[in-house]
Amino acid sequence: MSDDLDDLRAAMRAATPEPDAATRAAHLALARKNFDLIQGSRDTARPMSDGSKPGLWTGVKIMLNTLTSRAGLTATTAIVAVAFVALTPMRDVIVPGEAPGFDPAPAISAREAGGAADGTLRTVQEAPVEIAEDFIADTAPAAQRMSKTLAAPAAAPEPGQAMMPMPQPDMLMPSDATTEVFANADSNPLQITAETPVSTFSIDVDTASYAVLRNSLMQGRLPARDMVRVEELVNYFPYDYPAPAGDAPFQTTVSVAPTPWNADTRLVHIGIQGALPDIAERPPLNLVFLIDTSGSMNQPNKLPLLKQSFALMLGQLRDEDQVAIVTYAGSAGQVLEPTAASDRQTIMTALNRLDAGGSTAGQAGLQQAYATAAAMAQEGDVSRVILATDGDFNVGLSDPSALEEFIADKRRSGTYLSVLGFGRGNLDDATMQALAQNGNGQAAYIDTLAEAQKVLVDQLTGALFPIADDVKIQVEFNPATVAEYRLIGYETRALRREDFNNDTVDAGDIGAGHAVTALYEITPVGSPARLTDPLRYGAAPTGAIGDELGFLRLRYKAPGSETSRLIETEITTDMPAQGDTEFAAAIAGFGQLLRGGRYLGNWGYDEAIALASAGKGEDPYGYRTEAIQLMRLAQSLSAQ
Repeated sequence: MSDDLDDLRAAMRAATPEPDAATRAAHLALARKNFDLIQGSRDTARPMSDGSKPGLWTGVKIMLNTLTSRAGLTATTAIVAVAFVALTPMRDVIVPGEAPGFDPAPAISAREAGGAADGTLRTVQEAPVEIAEDFIADTAPAAQRMSKTLAAPAAAPEPGQAMMPMPQPDMLMPSDATTEVFANADSNPLQITAETPVSTFSIDVDTASYAVLRNSLMQGRLPARDMVRVEELVNYFPYDYPAPAGDAPFQTTVSVAPTPWNADTRLVHIGIQGALPDIAERPPLNLVFLIDTSGSMNQPNKLPLLKQSFALMLGQLRDEDQVAIVTYAGSAGQVLEPTAASDRQTIMTALNRLDAGGSTAGQAGLQQAYATAAAMAQEGDVSRVILATDGDFNVGLSDPSALEEFIADKRRSGTYLSVLGFGRGNLDDATMQALAQNGNGQAAYIDTLAEAQKVLVDQLTGALFPIADDVKIQVEFNPATVAEYRLIGYETRALRREDFNNDTVDAGDIGAGHAVTALYEITPVGSPARLTDPLRYGAAPTGAIGDELGFLRLRYKAPGSETSRLIETEITTDMPAQGDTEFAAAIAGFGQLLRGGRYLGNWGYDEAIALASAGKGEDPYGYRTEAIQLMRLAQSLSAQ
């Protein structure tokens, strides 16, 4: 009997080619990834850190212990069979416990495994596992097909012939799926002036999209289109707009310049520069740090970076300012009562004690933070809640529309809400945008300490001290001079025409020293660039005034006021281009390229890079230089 086994083993070794190390490693990585993906439901609350994942054999044991239906067991058996066949050379005898490259999964903390918030330890095998019924149903046919494949031994290849890879079911294909959700909409369409002469939108000073885009590019991935909000790319940079004169809160500047990507159209460049008041005379500031300490924040670029970022901001506060800290995870609570900003040691001690664990009770955290801010409020003070999170609001008010209503009710108290996003993988950008827009605050994404320096130090006054609320822009284009137009960006900020004069409609806010930029591409009447035919029976435009291209109206409220004020400006063909128009146009073109570049023709990354380089101007912080490098990186990635 022994001789027969030796002969069989020798025959198998002779018929089997030498294992390929690269193929084996690839199959190993793929099997690990797919076993991890099916361990747990993706739709329930996420108490688990998105850090390290359980080992392969641990995942197999969890599935075997959990799946009890016939279809589930069939699917599990098929997966295990594929793992053994794909990862184990046929010429080797498998000895239990000695599989090369695999170590038993160690016990991990309850917080890493989604366990109890008290920090007790348990092994991964104890963690609850949910397998979706539709997964089991979809897997059963694939498992049956695989069992047939495994039953028929493959013929040995001829000498010099490569062995064909084994067919794999769809469930083992690589997947880059995450739970990230981004707020966006289709690019603004071309408008025919004779039919729709008026464009209305709310201003936006958020910058989160640019930082998320940069993070993706630095990880070697082009951002998905929904990650790119063009206006947030353009508004990421400071511009040299004229400062307002006298007591005006801001100054509008309009210019008209050739369009870089189309010689037969023009760019209308609208710039708004906020006043920068005397910082020494600013009112006291009441800050409530609302910090997400759920299990998903247990990553180096989340809670630890958050602590470092807030430490930078503390150095910018004055002695009369106050800071309180509220956290939320399995439950919400105040971990630091209102404390004078001068007592930095006490504040930093409270920050450094924070740890991540539990699920995400976002609603309870917001309620506690607003109650704390109300208790801190004094006449003449500025109160603001700063929410720091990875955006995973999956316990409590998880629906963005419900969150909007909740925040809208609270903003009338005079307490603003700003949102800082940290980390990737389960970033809920849509919820963060809804919170910031309805809380009269700014949304930013912090992926590095350098970005924290920009948002919380260099631009702190703009982030915390409002100078105008509910700022709306309305442009009426002249059909006698403009045949078509389109607004570049601001898709999520569009307003109805009648909303402009309605002071109950919420809009964007401008902080001290903030600059806001908006760009329209217009097609002059008679231009060969016109994309639509004029109507045969359309009435000739009436009421045209000279060489006006359009008329700009801007509404805003002083902070705390219920009544808006109006600013009006003519847009004429002779308005000279500004010094920053080239760079703003280059960034707008870059954003459009990342979203598909429908209106850019043959204009591409080479042209965007050249235009940005030519218009870079002074760059004291290096932001513009960095943007050009990101353009070059995006160009390389798009060529792959």
